[in-house]
Amino acid sequence: MTFWICRTCGVEHDSRPAVCAICADERQWVPATGQAWATLDELTAEGYEASIKELEPHLYAITSTPSAGIGQQSKLVCTPDGNVLWDPIGFVDDGVVEAIQSLGPVVAVVASHPHMYGVQVEWSHRLGSPPVLVSESDQRWLARPDAVVETWTGSRELLPGLTLSQPGGHFPGSAVLHWAGGADGRGVLLAGDTVFANPDRKSVAFMRSFPNHLPLSAAVVERVTAHLERFAFDRLYGNFANVIDRDARAILRASADRHIAWVRGDHDDLT
Repeated sequence: MTFWICRTCGVEHDSRPAVCAICADERQWVPATGQAWATLDELTAEGYEASIKELEPHLYAITSTPSAGIGQQSKLVCTPDGNVLWDPIGFVDDGVVEAIQSLGPVVAVVASHPHMYGVQVEWSHRLGSPPVLVSESDQRWLARPDAVVETWTGSRELLPGLTLSQPGGHFPGSAVLHWAGGADGRGVLLAGDTVFANPDRKSVAFMRSFPNHLPLSAAVVERVTAHLERFAFDRLYGNFANVIDRDARAILRASADRHIAWVRGDHDDLT
């Protein structure tokens, strides 16, 4: 079955509309040159190739060269009870599928939010058809329905020590994945764009739109932060190569307090 991939966001579609709805939303963008599409075969012919590397014991990063769509870095979390593919990229090939399968069965494919859907259904089909979990709040953005798709809401333990949770914010259904055993048992939060690990590696950002610079309100930032503080974690990975290596939970709170103070008007540009 042919499906189409938006060249800007990398999300798969079962038809080819005039404009990708995800990119036309205020959180994303359509290029000035106009909407462009590709098939998986076309990307393969253009030389796209996926690869996998270890980030820390039992956690792997999956990327493509060139970068497909937004260019996120997928994460594969491996546990004794099965593995989870997080934030699937907008390209897949047989080589990376074989490498992933050698690490054990994938029991779920999950995107943190619609910008990260990538070719999630295709990933599932190649990996033995594990469920593709789509937040109930964001299912209207699903552009390639399939029998492998399951909706969810609230919180779900995917595997022992691996909890999917929905703090919202960036999208109503924006999700995180908490891995209790990560970072040598100190805990890891796979945060997607729910909170963004900044280049300074000592702060995080809270945004409705990252490319269009729309911040979240003080109330939403507090709600998201309080939700995340229920988890114990020392390390935070974003949806690219961005990471807060340690003290991430404390950094989350300090960053939230700073954001809230600025948007509330506690500071001005003279201080």
